[in-house]
Amino acid sequence: MQHEIVKNPMGLIEFTLNKGEKIVAEAAAMVYIKGNIVTETRMRKGGFLKSLKAAAFGGESFFVNEFVAQDDNCKLGLTGNMLGDIEAIDVQEEYSVQSGAFVGSTADLTLDTKWQGFTKGIFGSNLFMLKTVGSGKIFVNGWGGITKTHLEPGEKMILDNYQLVALSSSAQYGVVKHGNLKTTLFGGEALVIEIVGPGTVYLQTKNIMEFVRAIVPFLPKRH
Repeated sequence: MQHEIVKNPMGLIEFTLNKGEKIVAEAAAMVYIKGNIVTETRMRKGGFLKSLKAAAFGGESFFVNEFVAQDDNCKLGLTGNMLGDIEAIDVQEEYSVQSGAFVGSTADLTLDTKWQGFTKGIFGSNLFMLKTVGSGKIFVNGWGGITKTHLEPGEKMILDNYQLVALSSSAQYGVVKHGNLKTTLFGGEALVIEIVGPGTVYLQTKNIMEFVRAIVPFLPKRH
């Protein structure tokens, strides 16, 4: 299997699959198929309860599509639901992933949900996030560009509460207050994520909440 991200920042990834190779993708991620690929719709690995948790708490669809090549050199194009980059993450340890960011994965990797607790609700205000199970590649979508940063042991990084896309399990993190009351009221940085290495961080350059605030004044008003 080969893959190429052919269209960023609007996020399109093309796979070249040989006979028997497969990709698992979010239900609405398929853009095009070239060649003999069979599409099978199923629940996520782990059965009904895991699929239900991913849908109810993780922002993902209940069903996924499995694309299986029947011949060599088949092409599959996938995209995400966010206006931004698609990034391939090579998963060799558990990763925490932003709700709604999943586009697809190789067949040996699946997703579960993870309770964050009321004091550790990262990725915006979500109390649940996605976590990877197994190893392989996962393909994620973010708002704007996605950048990768590696933190050395003890090295700290502070992120806005809506900028994190994915984080390796080797890093420690927590939600902390940033600045003072004036910052909270006028600076828009009340809560932030403090990450301590070692670990790998994938962050997005745009903030969905700020995008929403920017377009609200231009929406038609109800009478």
